[in-house]
Amino acid sequence: MKNTARIASGRIEAEVSSLGAQLMGLKADGTECLWQGDSRWWPRRAPVLFPIVGNLRDDRAASAQGEIRLGRHGLARNEEFSLVEREENRVLLELESNEGTRRSFPYDFRLRLSYAIDESSLVQGFEVTNTGSHDLPYVLGGHPAFNVPAVGASDGFDAYRLEFAEPWTYAAPRIDVSTGLLDFQDRLPLLDGCSVLPLTHRTFDVDTLVLEDVPQRRVRLVGPEGHGIRVDFAGFDYLGVWSAAGDAPFVALEPWTGCATAEDEDDVFEHKRGMRLLSPGQTDRLSFVVTPF
Repeated sequence: MKNTARIASGRIEAEVSSLGAQLMGLKADGTECLWQGDSRWWPRRAPVLFPIVGNLRDDRAASAQGEIRLGRHGLARNEEFSLVEREENRVLLELESNEGTRRSFPYDFRLRLSYAIDESSLVQGFEVTNTGSHDLPYVLGGHPAFNVPAVGASDGFDAYRLEFAEPWTYAAPRIDVSTGLLDFQDRLPLLDGCSVLPLTHRTFDVDTLVLEDVPQRRVRLVGPEGHGIRVDFAGFDYLGVWSAAGDAPFVALEPWTGCATAEDEDDVFEHKRGMRLLSPGQTDRLSFVVTPF
């Protein structure tokens, strides 16, 4: 049964669901920053991506422990997590591998999601433990979407921009929208020695912008009055930036450790870009920080 937990500290408050350990709300000074879901565009809000990000080719891959069958973004977002700890400003949820997860992903694991708030930021933490007897391959990521324009704002979507920590030059791999696969040989120029990327709805006609090696692993989504969202994602080599078709009023900022299957890759799970391997009994921890300003 889906349950929610509310946490708060200072000017920041959040709500987390046990279904998928998904962040359901993030308020700063009483104003909702997080996209609240709408089936006209996208009903989710901030799903947890594990043990894949994006698509496998035909939703399948071979692995050392047998065939993997996973839909887009994996299994965690549809699983019920158990509540492990809850404090006024922190909550910890857990998913253990089970008969159902092993049918699509034949590995044993424990996935813990933590959400902690200080007076200015939310920290979303991931903890993956290999509870099996074989090496555990996986990637993971977050998918928080933010209201654009901000709640109560009079400006439009085109008034927003992405700001990076320093000027850089980058061209993003294109996505085949029919398969969800990435083409790293066919790239879309985005930045040329600059630190600002203006946004329009047409920016996302190509689907998700996949950014690699973002400077200082930091991005700011900024509105016309200088307010917005900052995401710091040390340890994540990729950032997805996405908004749904049909002029959706949100932008998702998605720290990932890996990405969707690429057209130049084979279909062996362990060969995917960004794949992490955990030895039996080993634990891996990562986190990213969301700061409304």
